[in-house]
Amino acid sequence: MSFFKKLKDKFAGNPEAEESTEKYKEGLTKTRTGFTSKINDLVAKYRKVDEDFFEELEDILLQADVGFDTVMELMDQLRYEVQRKNVKDTSTVQSVISEKLVEIYQAGEEEINELKFADDLTVILFVGVNGVGKTTTIAKLAHRLKNEGKSVLLAAGDTFRAGAIEQLDIWGQRVGVDVIKQSEGSDPAAVMYDAVRAAKSRGVDVLICDTAGRLQNKVNLMNELEKVYRVISREIPGAPHEVLLALDATTGQNALVQAQMFKEATDVTGIVLTKLDGTAKGGIVLAIRSKLNIPVKFVGLGEQMDDLQPFDPQKYVYGLFAEGLDKEEETENAEADK
Repeated sequence: MSFFKKLKDKFAGNPEAEESTEKYKEGLTKTRTGFTSKINDLVAKYRKVDEDFFEELEDILLQADVGFDTVMELMDQLRYEVQRKNVKDTSTVQSVISEKLVEIYQAGEEEINELKFADDLTVILFVGVNGVGKTTTIAKLAHRLKNEGKSVLLAAGDTFRAGAIEQLDIWGQRVGVDVIKQSEGSDPAAVMYDAVRAAKSRGVDVLICDTAGRLQNKVNLMNELEKVYRVISREIPGAPHEVLLALDATTGQNALVQAQMFKEATDVTGIVLTKLDGTAKGGIVLAIRSKLNIPVKFVGLGEQMDDLQPFDPQKYVYGLFAEGLDKEEETENAEADK
């Protein structure tokens, strides 16, 4: 049974999984339009799998921002798999590519994308530069957690950017979640102290904390983050339970530079990749995982509140190769009708 067929069977009959899979398919349209069309052209160009085929495939993957190391690993595995299975026809390689991409991402780990929750109060710290969609993503996550039956409180810790507190407050009102805030220019650590105390006294399940994305320089930014981290962990041992780094997928390789910077300053536990629907280089998901060894926990697949989806490597790869499944079904149906 092919990889695509396995995926379809896995999600069939589960309305929630099918809806989520459809969001991946729609959200990855830009990447798929360029990426898959190039794969299809390559398959049409070559009738047999040879070294020229592999070299052109390598270029296509690099152009999709999959990342050099990941592409090299994938090509080695593909060559081995093609030889082992004695694959001659280029049209069957697409399914093998999909399967190997999932294997490379997971690297033997299961369900690494799930959020960690504490028994009582869970603290989630959001970090990331300005302009990546951090505030909107916080609101979307709050909305998601509320729908799961959890009580949520927000902390407006970005006291340096003009309008940041007001922006989070507006989102809090839209989602129906209270925001703990102070005046612009206040000490972010003091805001976090107040927020933790408020969360404890109100008995909420989750406290989501916004932070500054840019100060005068990198050193100041990192010092502030470390200070905020210390205040939270002093008030709640073991917290923050998640440090989520928001990255803009449309910035491509620049997102990797940002991720490395924040990883050095704080213990980033997961990536939230925003605006994945707005880029033709969706392969950056794989590059981040390979280069930084930090799991992608959520991806932004659109503008709607429910378009923030838990990252699932199988659904992601399905979104990249959705047309492959459609063609496979057509072929199978045609053969069945004979």
